[in-house]
Parts: sequence; structure tokens; C-alpha cells
Amino acid sequence: MPKKRSGGGLSPTQQAAKFLGVSVLAGAVMAGIALPAAGALGLAAKGSVQSFDEIPANLKSPQLSQRTTILDNQGKQIAAVYSRDRTVVDLKDISPYIQKAIVAIEDARFYQHGAIDLKGVLRALNKNAQEGGVAQGASTLTQQLVKNYFIEEAGDDPTKVAEATQQTLGRKIKELKYAIQIEEKLGKKKILENYLNITFFGEQAYGVEAASQRYFSKPAKDLNLQEAALLAGIVQSPSRYDPVNDEAEATKRRNTVLQRMADVGDISQKEADQAKQTPLGLHPSQPKNGCITAVKGAGFFCDYVRDVVLNDPVFGKSKEARAKLWNQGGLTIRTTLDPQAQDSVQASIKQHVYQSDPVATAATIVEPGTGKILAMGQSRPYGFGQNETQINLSVNSNMGGGAGYQPGSTFKPIVAAAAIEGGKSPTQKYPSPYEMTYPSPVQACDGKVWRNDPNNPAKLTNENESEHGPMGMKEATAKSVNTYYVQLISDIGICPVTEMAKKMGVQRADGRAIDQAPSIALGSQEMSPLTMANAYATFASRGMYCTPVAIESITQKTGSEEKSLQVPKSTCSRAMSEKTADTISTLLKGVVEDGTGQQAGLGDRPSAGKTGTTDERFAAWFVGYTPNMAGAVWVGDPAHKRHMTNITIGGVYNDKVYGGQVPGPIWRDMMTGALSGKPVEDFNLIDIPDDTKGDGQGKGQGGTDGGKNGDSTGGIGGLIGGLTDGGTVDGGTLGGGTTGDTTGGVFPTPTFSLPGNFVQGQGNGGTNGNGFGGARG
Repeated sequence: MPKKRSGGGLSPTQQAAKFLGVSVLAGAVMAGIALPAAGALGLAAKGSVQSFDEIPANLKSPQLSQRTTILDNQGKQIAAVYSRDRTVVDLKDISPYIQKAIVAIEDARFYQHGAIDLKGVLRALNKNAQEGGVAQGASTLTQQLVKNYFIEEAGDDPTKVAEATQQTLGRKIKELKYAIQIEEKLGKKKILENYLNITFFGEQAYGVEAASQRYFSKPAKDLNLQEAALLAGIVQSPSRYDPVNDEAEATKRRNTVLQRMADVGDISQKEADQAKQTPLGLHPSQPKNGCITAVKGAGFFCDYVRDVVLNDPVFGKSKEARAKLWNQGGLTIRTTLDPQAQDSVQASIKQHVYQSDPVATAATIVEPGTGKILAMGQSRPYGFGQNETQINLSVNSNMGGGAGYQPGSTFKPIVAAAAIEGGKSPTQKYPSPYEMTYPSPVQACDGKVWRNDPNNPAKLTNENESEHGPMGMKEATAKSVNTYYVQLISDIGICPVTEMAKKMGVQRADGRAIDQAPSIALGSQEMSPLTMANAYATFASRGMYCTPVAIESITQKTGSEEKSLQVPKSTCSRAMSEKTADTISTLLKGVVEDGTGQQAGLGDRPSAGKTGTTDERFAAWFVGYTPNMAGAVWVGDPAHKRHMTNITIGGVYNDKVYGGQVPGPIWRDMMTGALSGKPVEDFNLIDIPDDTKGDGQGKGQGGTDGGKNGDSTGGIGGLIGGLTDGGTVDGGTLGGGTTGDTTGGVFPTPTFSLPGNFVQGQGNGGTNGNGFGGARG
């Protein structure tokens, strides 16, 4: 007696043999009856069996693509993203009504037959022969499940999708063999569960849970009879029976399903008639997919998280493997985003820079010692409309950002750190005149030397004529004195500065190497706010640089199981000694208390930072930190076209924009809110004697005018540096004294520009930083 399966029907071998025999006799493969003409198949029985046997024996169920949920560091949702909106649920969490409805309308004999419904095949063949075309199909739910597996594996590749759905005999035979295998392995209940989770219900909803939420805003376990009938009817043609766009057609289809349920005895005729009289009862929810839906203005941070997954090798050895992981979804990503800090950043941005302003702002906060990105926001929101953008203005180009922006004088502390780490004292004095020619030659890396153009030597100036030396590092940093820092980098060489920048994670936003030119001291190289915030976090953590991280943990749901995935960890390394970092903090604390960054001060909470204003005012910055948070604020035109003069920003008119004037208050307000309730910590300060004007300590560089302390090494220092011990000469233009003590104003202004050919061999100077681009205030 033939062996029966527990679910009913013949054994797999008997099913295959009988199926193929009937196929040949009927002139077509039964599962492929939707093909247009049996005579065109040309398949002999021998060929059918051979093709069937050559198909691999095992079909692996694909990991169904699901939505990925991105959370902040408190576990609250930021955004949901997905390639396909799907939430996989167990059969026990699916309403019995939808289970019965889908079986009734798609495969009423599901529980009586095996993988192939031979009665259904013969019935369909007869019907199609009478109609002279394709009037009826005969695929079982199991065969449809296999077809959906093929489509799921194809993903969003149109070529693979076409192959997965093509009406060919080869695909139908493959579908048949795998259907038999699945029936044997899974059983009816699991097949039905998988089918309900994989099927497309229209309106971007894959699987019954997403469909129930989409059309009725409720979980699938709560679907009533008429709601279940509606969803079951959509499956045959999601576009034709879309209830959102064609209520009448959807209603007719729903009533067809209800009648079918009555015909097969799942419900009574009375229940069916009553349900037919009810309205559709739609309570649709709009599809919410992607970082554009992120809360708290965190769309760009959400994008950054996605780019981490797509780019970091920890998530896969190849780009394709990482993309597959992201598109399959089912991830729960807990990030480093701090909701308090993020709210504060967004509130400060909204107050100080309007979305409609001719320039934009971007701000980032990181945690010193961990590299955790706590907040990331900008004034032009994530979107496609006017004054919106998809470019993350806070990050490098390889992570969804632009080409970056010249950081101006916010780069000067990196020069100071390189000098101090190399043995220079913070009391080191230079003549620091109001105006000077770039010193030349200057030692660069690998034995190379930078030289000024003797025929057209580049010059630079400070903010105004009262701002001059000699002076030491403390005063020069507080006042952001350009000529001091150019002399400093010329003294120590360019290579120690670029090496220090590398240790602090400072790199150009476009990925190019930092130029080997002394103008880098003035911030001529385009960088991103995240880069600058994380670099200053190195000072805050007393010299330890930690790579930035955005992800704390990831779990991936596979079926009913969840597993933890490995995530990138911050790598910390010592960039400088604690003493060097503490010295920089002491210098930058002075900037906030007495220098160009006074408008950024945090009151009773100790803070340190530096202003930056680029040549021609294309950008203005404030970068600063406390011991427990570091942040960067940039303001400017992302297109690098709008000079920030005679401009209204956030409803406030500015004749000229300075780093301490617009970015400074943004930084102050965002940090105040982010730090509210956090411990008040102080820096480990270093005693740096106040600069004393006219003490003859300036390092003369040659010439008989070097004064009694000049060292006769040649160069511009001999013109100014070795003056007498603070006599009347010091009160004039060249020295300190009464006139020299003038601070030069709270806001330093870059008032010089350099010829485009200043950098030897670059040939592309100017404001974009390939050459020098002008002074940095």
C-alpha cells in the first residue's frame, strides 16, 4: 500500500514520479501549466527525469529581509530602515482568520495534498484547454513559497528577479523539486508560517505583520475576519487590489475571499454575508522607512551608522557581503547617540542659524577617552526639498560628507602640541610682527624642503597693526596671532606637525594627504567637524586619541533567534604626553577666558577651545572641550561661494563673521545643555608665566639688529626680535610696551591672502587649500 505522509498525500518519490508521468502524458509539466502552449515545451520523459535529478538536493531557506531598528544609547528608537518592510512573527502571533483566509483563496486543499496538488493540476489543465489560454493556475502554497524564496534571494537586482520569476520549464521543475523537499522537512504549519512572513502584500509591506500595521495599524494577531479576508485577497495582485488606491476593487476581492471561506467550511454563510456588508475599516499608517524619518534631527547620524556598516570590514570582507547584511536587515543597532546632547545640539542650531539662511552650520559632540559620537546635527535638515540636503556636513566624504572646510586657526593648537611635544617651551617667543614674509626654507618630511617663491614671496598679516610681538605662545594663542604660528612651524619644521595631526586622527575630508607647507598652521586644509571635535577630545583626555565610534552593539534576528554581531571598537593610543596635553588645555582655557573665544565660555564650568575664521570668510569655527565632552561647530557655505560679510544669520545681522561671534555661542549653548547634570570637572593646568613684552627674549634670526639676545641665525627675526629690555623702543610698532599690549580686539580677522603659486609644485593655490588660501584668524 502506498506510504502516506502524516500531512496527507503521497511520499516525495511517488509525488515526483506521478507528477512527471502526468506531465508527459498531458504534454506539459503540471507545475508549469501557466506556460502558453504545451506543444512548445518539447520535453521528453527521459529529459524531464534527468533535469529533475540534476537539481541540487538542498534548498536553503533565505534569511528574510526585515526592518532594522536604530536606537540611541538609552534604547529609544531613532529610525527604522529597511530594504523590505517586514517583521517576522511566529504562527501563534498571526490571527487564525488570516491563516484560514489565505489557505481558502490560494490553496484550499493545502492540508490534503503534498507539495503538488495533482487534482488541481488536472483541473487547471482542463480549464485552460477549454479557455484556449491561461485561465487557472495550480501552484500550491508550498510552490509559491519556493518562488518567493527565489525572489527574496534575488534581492533588488532586476536581472536576478527576472530569472526568479521567468515562466520557463527549467524554473518550474526546480520549483517542484524544492517544494517536495520543503514539504518533507517543514510540515504544513511551518510552511504556512513562512509563507505568511515572506509574501508581498503591497504598499511596501512584506509579510502579514507589516501588512497588518500598514493597512490597519494593528498587529497581525488582532486581525478580525473581514480584515483578514482583505489581506488574503491582496496577495494575488497587490497593485490591482490595493485598498488604499482602489477601495471598490479591493472590496469585491475581499468578498470573494469571504465567500470562498464559507464554501470550504471555514466560516458559515451567515458570517460571510455579515462580513461582506462591513466597510473595509482601513486605518492605514504611512510607510516610514529610512534615515529621513529619524527623530531628534538624527537623520545624518543615522546615515553615518549605515555607512559604518557598509564600509567597516568587521561587518564583512567585501562590499557585497556588507551590503547584503544591511539589506537583509533584522538588525537592532544600539548607537552612541546621547538624546540629551542631541536635543541640545538641535536646539542651539535652531536658535542661532535658520534653515533658510544663506549659510549653514554643522555641529558634533564626542566623548573624550572613548571616541563615542554623542551628537551630530546641522541647520539644513535631511531631505530633498529647498534648503534641505542629503550631505552630512559633519563628516568626511567617504562617510557621506562633502569635501570639508578649512578649519582656520582651530588647527593652531595642533602646531603648538607638536612643538611642545618636541621640546619647545610654551614661553617660546617670536618677533610676531604685524606683517611678514613667510620664512624660507622650511624643513618638510622625507628630507624635502619647502621654499617661498623668491620672485613673488607670500606675506601674511595679523588682525591689525597693534597686534604684534615679541610674544610667547600663551598670548599668541589667546589672540590667534598668525605670524607667531607661522614662525613656530617654520622653526620646528612641517613634518612634526603633520605627524602630530596623524596621531590625533586629523586628516583632510577628501582623503588626500595634508600638504607639506607652512600654511597648514593657519588651517588651509579642508576638514570635517567630526574630525576636529575628535582631535580636540585628545587634549581633553590628556593626550589619548580614540578613534570615533557610533555603534555600541548590534543584534540580528534570524527567524525566532537573535544573535549578537561584532561591532567596531574604538582604538585608543597615546598621541602626546599628559604634560603636553595639559599645556594645550591651559593655553586654550585662556582663549575662552581672555581671548577670542570669550563668547563661548561656559560660566562656572571650566572649558577650553579655539576660534577659527578662514580667508575671505568662507567658514568660521569654534572647537572646544571640557574634560568630559568635546565639540566642534562650523558655520559657512557648503558650496564655498558665500563670503560671510554683510550677512544675516539666525535673524542677526553681521558685518563680518568671526569664529567667536557666531560659532562660539552655538557651541556654548549646545554644550551647556549637553553637560547639564553632568559632573563639573577641571583640567590639570600647567603654570605658564605670562608673557612680558620687550624682554629681549624674541629669537632674532640674524642681522646686526638682533639686539643683545638675538642669535644671528639669519632671517626676519633680526628685524624685530632682539630689541632692548623694554625701553621706549618697545612701545612702538615693532615691540611691546603700552601699544603692544593692546589685544587687537576679541575677533581676529584674516586680512591677508597669498598668491596661488605659493606652494612649490602644487600649482593650484587659493582659497580651497591646495595652495595656501590666505590667513586664518
